[in-house]
Amino acid sequence: MSDIIHLLPDSVANQIAAGEVIQRPSSVIKELVENAIDAGATLVQVVVTDAGKSAIQVIDNGTGMSETDARLAFERHATSKISKATDLFALRTMGFRGEALASIAAVAQVELRTRTASQELGICLRIEGSRLVEQTPVSCPVGANFTVRNLFFNIPVRRKFLKSNQTEMANILTEFERIALAHPDIAFKLYHQDSLVLDLPASNFLQRIAGVFGRKQASQLIPLSVETELARISGFVGSPESSKKKGARQFFFTNGRYMRHPYFAKAVAAAYEWLIPEGDAVPFFIKFEMEPERIDVNIHPTKTEIKFQDEQMVWQILLAAVREALNRFSAIPTIDFDTENKPDIPLVPTTLARPKPAMLPKTGCKTATNATLLNAYERARSEYEHSVPREMPEVQHTDNDPQFPELDLPQQPQPAPPSGNVLQLGGKYMAVASDATDLTLVDIRRAHLRVLFEQYVSAAENKRSLSQGMLFPQEVVLSAAEEAFLQANLDTLKALGFDLITTDGGTFSLRGIPLGTEGLDPAVLLQNIVADALAETDSHTEQKLSHRLALALARRAAMPVGVELSQEEMQHLLTKLKACQTPAYTPNGRPVFRTVTLADIDGMFKS
Repeated sequence: MSDIIHLLPDSVANQIAAGEVIQRPSSVIKELVENAIDAGATLVQVVVTDAGKSAIQVIDNGTGMSETDARLAFERHATSKISKATDLFALRTMGFRGEALASIAAVAQVELRTRTASQELGICLRIEGSRLVEQTPVSCPVGANFTVRNLFFNIPVRRKFLKSNQTEMANILTEFERIALAHPDIAFKLYHQDSLVLDLPASNFLQRIAGVFGRKQASQLIPLSVETELARISGFVGSPESSKKKGARQFFFTNGRYMRHPYFAKAVAAAYEWLIPEGDAVPFFIKFEMEPERIDVNIHPTKTEIKFQDEQMVWQILLAAVREALNRFSAIPTIDFDTENKPDIPLVPTTLARPKPAMLPKTGCKTATNATLLNAYERARSEYEHSVPREMPEVQHTDNDPQFPELDLPQQPQPAPPSGNVLQLGGKYMAVASDATDLTLVDIRRAHLRVLFEQYVSAAENKRSLSQGMLFPQEVVLSAAEEAFLQANLDTLKALGFDLITTDGGTFSLRGIPLGTEGLDPAVLLQNIVADALAETDSHTEQKLSHRLALALARRAAMPVGVELSQEEMQHLLTKLKACQTPAYTPNGRPVFRTVTLADIDGMFKS
């Protein structure tokens, strides 16, 4: 029998490795920008074309590379960051595996121009599919200039699975924001299609947050700082007023590296118990600084999962630190009376000290025992292990309903909505007695959701705006990712009823809102709709996009549970529901009404 085991060629091995390291254009940007940071760059510029599918260029003013280093850098497991296994426990650099450049070169056409300060001429390398095509001397500034063209040009199957330009650009912005937030001392610029998308000068952490997400986000933050023998924790947490059901911006960083850590997120959430509505989340931007030997970042090639040696103690420190920050800044909503032109009546002698308002959480942060903290930690760990898979998805939805099953519902005859005498039950249901044998229960909110959804879809597809003007235009500030999405879908949003005028710096002037959204904050409504739509990243066609935006708007505009309706209003809602194409189900695939027959009722009384 002949031997059948053989070594794979380097080009094939590199393509296999690239499957884990390089998943999409944002992965290329992450690896190249992290290399620029490790090279000591103070300015990093990223230029993308066609959301990175056609070209990605990363330019830095770091130390650069010599001719030998530049050539060797594209070999597998070639790195300047570590030299022995024990170095893995003393990492202070972003990269260390030596796989990124080899993986990129295996699936793209790469050009590198680089020079060190001690050289008069730099070197230009061109590599395609792991094969060196050209190596020539060139005049270039100190630093490195990588150009990556035609990603996955030699793996058509992988290229076919890339998403739309809008989705890939959103992923690029997300990755860019994470790196920029982790390194506020470095200046970053991001260009797309020759337009400057983000211009972030070197600054402090709070200024960087404002630069990425806007001044409004920064104004809602409370500073956090604690230093112990285990770790130094600093950053900002949101005030209780900044909480929202979904879309809260939450970031953890460890030693300058973005990480996902659901356990620690539970600690932050526990600190807000009784301060925010159940199911809400607050934004936070928290940095951990620890000795490298106390953490392990060598878990996954993306390096977003980090293991902590003293995870339980760090969890307790974080919980206490957030509670202390909230207590110190009295993060309790207060009633602010108008004091203009008030009479000067000293009801209390001015010499008496005025006590500082105290926050009253469910359990005081200063009196919580170690047993209390330990129980909360173990409860959070248990909940997470039983509910979340080990591999964290890139996008997590907080809504339990499926986002978008509307397009997948079977095309079958729909039961007709009922008609007849109607009675409202508990502010949530309508009981409709259509004849002497049937009783139909209709979920009011779901019925309204279905009616609004079909109205908005029709308006979007027919480019027929359902807008009502605002007396005073309102300014809306969005992040770079949200701004890019809104700009790409401005026509659809206008058809839904949002009358928008584009201004500079991610700011829009909102002059009109969709019909049926009275009583909602227009700016918050638009921000929530954009956030909801961005959360679903696998839609490609324009029809799916218009449906997605219509669903997000209908969810926000549908009447809440508990609204008392008159007989006329209930009959009007039933009439609208009858006119719908799919009256029996919500866009989420949930039933709108259910019928109880006389036989069902007889069965209830047999026992």
